[in-house]
This record gives sequence, C-alpha cells and structure tokens, in this order.
Amino acid sequence: MPKLPAPLPYATQAEIFARFQAAEPEPKGELEHVNAYTLLVAVALSAQATDVGVNKATRALFAVADTPQKMLDLGEEALTQHIRTIGLYRNKAKNVMKLSRILVEEHGGVVPSSRAALQALPGVGRKTANVVLNMWWGHPAQAVDTHIFRVGNRTRIAPGKDVDAVERAIEDNVPAEYQRHAHHWLILHGRYTCLARKPRCPACLIADLCPYEDKTTSP
Repeated sequence: MPKLPAPLPYATQAEIFARFQAAEPEPKGELEHVNAYTLLVAVALSAQATDVGVNKATRALFAVADTPQKMLDLGEEALTQHIRTIGLYRNKAKNVMKLSRILVEEHGGVVPSSRAALQALPGVGRKTANVVLNMWWGHPAQAVDTHIFRVGNRTRIAPGKDVDAVERAIEDNVPAEYQRHAHHWLILHGRYTCLARKPRCPACLIADLCPYEDKTTSP
C-alpha cells in the first residue's frame, strides 16, 4: 500500500480553518431536529440517504413522535409508513423502535451523552454518536463521512486510509480552537465545493493552500 502523504503543516491548517470560520462562523448540520432524541433518530435514518430526503420524511414523524415513549406509542408499522421513502427503511424502523425502548427502560427516556452509551444503541455507530455529541452537546467529535474522507485526503488536511484514521488525523492536526466545528466545515466544503468528480476549484476559498494536483480550471 502506498505511503500516505504527511498532513499539511500547522500554519497552513490554521489559515485554512480561519478562512472557513470567517466564511461561516457557526456552521450547522442540515438534519432537522427539535431535541437530542429527534437528532439521534434523524442521524440514524440518514445512513445511505440524503439529509434532504430524511428531513422530508421526519417533519411529520417528529410532529407526533419527538420522544422515545411517543415513538413506542406510535408503533413500528406507523413509523415504517412515515419513513418508507428512505433507503433501508424497514431495518431502520426496527432499530429506532429498539433504541427507543432501551432509552425508556435503561436511560429514563433521556439520550445519553457518552459515545460508548450511544454506540450501545441499535443502529448507532461511531459516526452517528459523534454527530450527536457534536451537534447537541458541543463536544469536538469528528463524524467522518464520505465527503470528509475525500476532502481530508485530497487537501491533506487529514489524510488517512479509512474513516477512523481520518478522524484521528483531524483530532491530531486541526488546531484546537477549530475542532468543535471542523467536521461541519469539512462536510459542507465537500458537499458544495470540493465535489467528488469535478471539484469547484475556481470557487474554493482555500485553493491556494490546497496541494491537490488535478485542480479544475473552469467552474
């Protein structure tokens, strides 16, 4: 396996994230939610689905089931009908019902704030746990998805051979003052500017700091 390139130097990292912060001081996730529970459910439903698609399905759902007990009262069949436009909806519905029951029976209906407790819930992996820790409790957790994996490696902000390695690289190399919002800046950059097939390099605010060799020259 070829050796990974070194991460960008500290001074370059600091300048990159200073620019991200200046452009978007308080970046927000795009999944709609009203509390920690609905955020947890929305993130769990978003696996292999778009945020837009999840939001369309959950608006009506969260109007009637915004707590674990209300979700249990709603029932699996009704939940399935609400989320049937989302990929893998049947399995996701089962997991939402299971995690709701665990939250009621073991956590008093409250979403726990530790990564281990979150990951012990059905259908909740490390990325989902990190999103909830970051977005709800403000913990500097790095939820690495395909966008962040691409941007981290392409720009050398956080090179890594898998998502866990990229997560560690962000934690190790991004200056501490930018850690809380790092994953949001990176995911938004990957979603709207540093696209997979044709990155929008002419519109990129960090193009002069990015070592990517195959930069595009036209919008």
